[in-house]
Amino acid sequence: MSKTYQFPKNFLWGGATAANQMEGGFHGTAKGPNLADVLPGGKIRMKLLSQSGFDFEMDTAKYTYPNHEAIDFYHRYKEDIALFAEMGFKVFRMSIAWSRIFPKGDEMEPSEEGLAFYDSVFDELHKHGIEPLVTIAHYETPLHLIKEYGGWKNRKLVEFFERYVTVLFNRYKDKVKYWLTFNEINGATHFPLFGLGFSATSDETRLQESFQGLHHQFVASAIAVKLGHRIIPGSQIGCMLIYAPTYSYDANPENVMHALADGRMFNFYCGDVQVRGEYPTFSNRFFKENDIVIEMQEGDLDIIKEGTVDFISFSYYMSRTEKKNKTAEEIGEGNLIGGVKNPFLKASDWGWEIDPTGLRVALNELYDRYQKPLMVVENGLGAYDKVEEDGSIIDDYRIDYLRDHIKAMGEAVEDGVDLIGYTSWGCIDLVSASSGEYSKRYGFIYVDKHDDGSGTMERSRKKSFFWYKDVISSNGEQL
Repeated sequence: MSKTYQFPKNFLWGGATAANQMEGGFHGTAKGPNLADVLPGGKIRMKLLSQSGFDFEMDTAKYTYPNHEAIDFYHRYKEDIALFAEMGFKVFRMSIAWSRIFPKGDEMEPSEEGLAFYDSVFDELHKHGIEPLVTIAHYETPLHLIKEYGGWKNRKLVEFFERYVTVLFNRYKDKVKYWLTFNEINGATHFPLFGLGFSATSDETRLQESFQGLHHQFVASAIAVKLGHRIIPGSQIGCMLIYAPTYSYDANPENVMHALADGRMFNFYCGDVQVRGEYPTFSNRFFKENDIVIEMQEGDLDIIKEGTVDFISFSYYMSRTEKKNKTAEEIGEGNLIGGVKNPFLKASDWGWEIDPTGLRVALNELYDRYQKPLMVVENGLGAYDKVEEDGSIIDDYRIDYLRDHIKAMGEAVEDGVDLIGYTSWGCIDLVSASSGEYSKRYGFIYVDKHDDGSGTMERSRKKSFFWYKDVISSNGEQL
């Protein structure tokens, strides 16, 4: 007899997306261009993300830009939300496109067109009894702020962000209770282009520039938390991390120490600042050894201390295995955040190692450290889907992946972890952030759109759609 799991009574089951990967609405609206709008589709995108010197210009003769159209949620949101409601979603994680509210990012007054759009989306969600969970900044820095100011390297963005969130909180104070400040904030040191809105001057300056930009985001996040609590009494404002439990390759103490230090800096540095309100002491040595000096203004540390988050959300896709002296051949092909191949794990079509137990490890590590409510807001399998002759999509591989990860969450709840919600990533097919592809599909809902630009945009239900509906209706007991 298979084991059943008991999730909390009011557990928030749902799905997760990002505006830049699903909305479209680039043409014919007041939205200004943002970072995602100048990132081309295809394998070239990852190369641009990981190298210095990107010029933030579009070359439509050479590349395609799938984020401009994405899956056209901008015009189809009612249809999509109805499908989410059919699955029984309790919560829908989405982001607001900053440049839809402030097209350039530094204006004094917002765009009413943009504000009205999200009013309509929130109203539609509430009509179906779905709680919005809103990410304020999800890889969508307005292009003007990148070109004119240099992105988050520039302290001025704190001021612009404060104006932005003040508008959001005042406008949507009766419609949105759950907010996240910066998406996967700790991933910025690996991909500053995504999180911080700049391309590093050089490989030598990347760390200095990235940690300075992160400091500005810490201050901006803390200001947002304080504003949110004042403007929206009872609001819950969280941080959002990318979490990858870090294993030692073997029992060699040198590798164990290397994994500890590397994992601690990646997994806990940003969390310590945003949850505890203090820079961790372990970062002092890292800064010293890498010649990093963070410029702070008087009062910054007080702001950070006063603006700690209410809960911790995180994405979980893979664990990470570390070895002190690794060779190029040992590095995992699909490991976005480094590490060596783990001989005990299989990988996805894109080389991402699959480790459900790592999610249980992550939940225990985070809860043991912070004792704050946790929410898994991204987790899913990017895979190639085949449409059968009768139109069905039999994605058992996705069901197996999600089932195993939900079981790991159930074990963590039994371990004593305060887990309040789960939003599977890409609940509807969308444009991949890392590769700009449609073919890397995560959704329960298939979207007829392809890498070559063809497709009708029609939506259809995959086998996993009906499976997840049963998971939600049974509160995780029926897996």
